[in-house]
Amino acid sequence: MKTCIVVVASIFLSLMAANPASAQSAFKVEKGEAFNKIVPKDFVLEENAIPTEKRNSVLVVTPSGGRVVAGLVDTSGYTSQVQEKYLGMLINEADLNVCGHQVGIGSYGFGLVKASGATQGKASDFVLYNQAGKQVVKCAAKWDAKIKSPRPLRVVVSGETARIYIGRTWVELK
Repeated sequence: MKTCIVVVASIFLSLMAANPASAQSAFKVEKGEAFNKIVPKDFVLEENAIPTEKRNSVLVVTPSGGRVVAGLVDTSGYTSQVQEKYLGMLINEADLNVCGHQVGIGSYGFGLVKASGATQGKASDFVLYNQAGKQVVKCAAKWDAKIKSPRPLRVVVSGETARIYIGRTWVELK
């Protein structure tokens, strides 16, 4: 009987080691203490310490376990060039695919650029910049007209993908 219990316990422990409980297969939005600890008060872009908007920020854990913080920044009081270029910040602790482009571990600013001839919000490009202001990614953002009450920033997770919404405009993370 003792041998049977030892064998069953060994098999159970082996399975737990092979598939730890902390592993996940989907994006997950974190709240509470984890969120409060990680969202920075200010974010540095092009030598400017720009305040973040905690109420318009989110912490997401990727399927690989890396954390991603996305949030809007308050550029009021900064030059028009900074205000036009940056809407928010993105900090990732794991390699990330942003609208089809691989982005390494790091911290980035982002903005939306209206395509020429575009109507309000539609046909915008999502642009990701490194902290020195150099463009890293530029891609066509999608528009979701079905959203009745858009929020300034939110993340919607769906399995192995997540969407960052800025109002009705969104890009996909993988």
